[in-house]
Amino acid sequence: MKAEIISVGTELLLGHTIDTDAAYLSQELAVIGFDVLHRCTVGDNRGRLAESLRQALGRSDLVVLIGGLGPTGDDLTKETAAEVCGKHLVMDEESRSRIESYFRGRECGESQWKQAMLPEGCHVLRNDFGTAPGCLFRSGGGCLVALLPGPPSECEPMVRHMLIPALRRYSDSVIASLMIRTFGIGEGAAAERTADLMQSENPTVAPYAKESEMFLRVTAKAANLQAAESMCRAMAEQVAARLGHCVYDVNTDGSSQSCLEQTVVRLLTERGLTVSFAESCTGGLLAKRLTDVPGASSVLHMSFVTYANEAKHQLLGVPWELLEQYGAVSEPVARAMAEGVRRVSGSSIGVGVTGIAGPDGGTPEKPVGLVYLAVCDGTHTWVRRMNAPARFKSRASIRFRAASTALDLVRRCVCGLPMEEEPV
Repeated sequence: MKAEIISVGTELLLGHTIDTDAAYLSQELAVIGFDVLHRCTVGDNRGRLAESLRQALGRSDLVVLIGGLGPTGDDLTKETAAEVCGKHLVMDEESRSRIESYFRGRECGESQWKQAMLPEGCHVLRNDFGTAPGCLFRSGGGCLVALLPGPPSECEPMVRHMLIPALRRYSDSVIASLMIRTFGIGEGAAAERTADLMQSENPTVAPYAKESEMFLRVTAKAANLQAAESMCRAMAEQVAARLGHCVYDVNTDGSSQSCLEQTVVRLLTERGLTVSFAESCTGGLLAKRLTDVPGASSVLHMSFVTYANEAKHQLLGVPWELLEQYGAVSEPVARAMAEGVRRVSGSSIGVGVTGIAGPDGGTPEKPVGLVYLAVCDGTHTWVRRMNAPARFKSRASIRFRAASTALDLVRRCVCGLPMEEEPV
């Protein structure tokens, strides 16, 4: 079924509020087989909202309006939707009673009862976290119309517990997704390797670029969840085979929440290994990202922020002659940092990071964005030279990309994968 979402609120258009509701609703509708083909945002204007709604009713099977259900004068969604859909608003006594209970012991103005006025014959979507109920009904032309409150703390629970269960009966299919996460390969290169697979219509394969990495979402529609998931897995196996060791995770829930640090913690935990960091330009970001993951305490032994040369020498044992001959930002120093932190900590793996994050401090020989990263496992030490492209020239992006590259090198080291540099 074709679905459309209309977000209502001038604050959304002005950028004062980020519309997380529509993104969440799109994901939830996709799971139960609704194809969200259009999304728009309309300010608190009755005329423009009516125009957008009429257009949506003419091309969609389901239209969901989010926001504008409150008690104030600029909350126009319900009244406009009722007018356009040919519905009368009537008092829903149960909703009125719930509003009355919500305000018990506090002042409740007459304007609050406006929220209990709902389209006649609608299916009421109870609001357990606020006062404005939502509803689901059919327009005069037969299109399903849903009205939802705007605050995410009210909208998301209502979608999850009220709207989605009510809509399941209207869908004859379900959708499943898998997220293939990669590091070390650009969107263009990945698209070239999987060009024929991206032509598939069911399941579909779509690439998405993110800072320093890229992922592909595999999505399939079928009569039941088991069949859809099976289609996704079969396609994901083909995609992963094409991308090789650049793939670091495949999320079975289709989410994009997994990350390199979660993968590294899991891999180290599974193998009973530990890691320690010696950071210069990243200033502790690498350790911070790893400790954001629950369970990191079992794999992260210790971490040093050795910003000054004296710290590199005193804490890690980096020889002064290396620092004087090659400079702090160099391959020999990165190597010595990784080997030093592994020796001092007794960890399975030592990581050293040194570079120029900018915006100042660069030279023609050592420009801003130059970073050396080293990983030592006690037998071998690998060093990667990272040069930041123009799009990564900000201090924050250089540091984040360096930390991501270090995490990926740990992943490769643990898994016995090639450590050579990949195009990013």
